[in-house]
Amino acid sequence: MSTEQTEAIVIRLADFSESSRVVTCFSREFGKLSAVAKGAKRAKSAFEAGLDLLSVYNIVFIRKSSGGLDILTEAQLKRRFQSNDRDLTGLYGGYYVAELLNGLNEEYDPHPQLYDDVVATLEAFSVAGNAATAILRFELGLLREIGQLPAWDICVRCGRQVEPAAWYGMKSSLGGVVCRSCLAQEEYFHRLTAGAVAVLRRLSEETTSPQSRVSVTRQQFTEIRHVLDAAIRQALGRRPKTLKFLKFT
Repeated sequence: MSTEQTEAIVIRLADFSESSRVVTCFSREFGKLSAVAKGAKRAKSAFEAGLDLLSVYNIVFIRKSSGGLDILTEAQLKRRFQSNDRDLTGLYGGYYVAELLNGLNEEYDPHPQLYDDVVATLEAFSVAGNAATAILRFELGLLREIGQLPAWDICVRCGRQVEPAAWYGMKSSLGGVVCRSCLAQEEYFHRLTAGAVAVLRRLSEETTSPQSRVSVTRQQFTEIRHVLDAAIRQALGRRPKTLKFLKFT
């Protein structure tokens, strides 16, 4: 066993006993980890600030070498999650982020860039009007980190560069766009306008910030949501439970 320290976001809380909880965190140095917080449910415990979903903590934990649950010994609150009071999309967006982080990450598989993206995404939820686009950026960044980002420039059928066009054929089951030559072999595909593909390319860039403004029309947003819903569902193996609470209109 070894004692470790890191900054982490709480992404899941579950009861473990009458006085303890299992805390699942997404940390910058260690990735996802689950630990028992003994006595966390008591009025007076080592976790005086409490343990809140989506809040950021500096944590100390004992890492078990046997593969069992780690033991959380300290959690110093660094930043509490606060969504904009006038926009429930930010609140439910936070729950959606937590579900995807828990479902699409393996234990002790660190993704420092993704961690930084998540922190910035949660901060963006505190500003009215930012949530919908911030969620798109998060989804694309997550898919990129786990190696399942759809291809926007290369045909997933033949591997050739996709020529500029007014619209593109998207096959979510294949993981990207299909060139016009290969579309003749496809009976079903989703149609993406050039504008929607341009937005997807821009939001997929690692250098874009969740707080930066990207102009997205309602039609483009509808097209993009169709693509990302399918990509997330395929990666997760099911439809995210929290997605039904997100109202993007």
